[in-house]
Amino acid sequence: MTNAPHPLQQINNFFDSYAVALEHYDTKGMAFLYNIPCTLISDDTTTLFNDSTKLEGFFNMGAAFYKQFGIAKVRPEVWNRREWTGRIINVKVNWEYFDVLNQPIYKCDYQYVLKLDKNNHWKIILSVSVNEKERMEEWKVKGNG
Repeated sequence: MTNAPHPLQQINNFFDSYAVALEHYDTKGMAFLYNIPCTLISDDTTTLFNDSTKLEGFFNMGAAFYKQFGIAKVRPEVWNRREWTGRIINVKVNWEYFDVLNQPIYKCDYQYVLKLDKNNHWKIILSVSVNEKERMEEWKVKGNG
């Protein structure tokens, strides 16, 4: 009998690890959770990363934003998981961002495609920002930014 977590629990654990890296502004840890190459897309941009140091640099810009606006706690809520194959899964996550007093800052949705790597570790190959830019803008308009 194996003690390996159920695949669905593995996905929850994966995004909990991602949240810890975000909270600690650990851009190297965040980049480690991505497959190289990977693609990050939103309505405005499509960015392909073939180099983990460039991906880490991209995350450094995001970490600077999070620090500037006081994001101190991050909570992922995995809404659904759809297995496409035995090694590829689509996951919808609602991210909630909080300040140091645990007050909500904003929420946003992402869709991810994860694939098991050769060591059977989940890695993000595609990250789709569904509405983060809009949610940040709404929050700023309310006088917070």
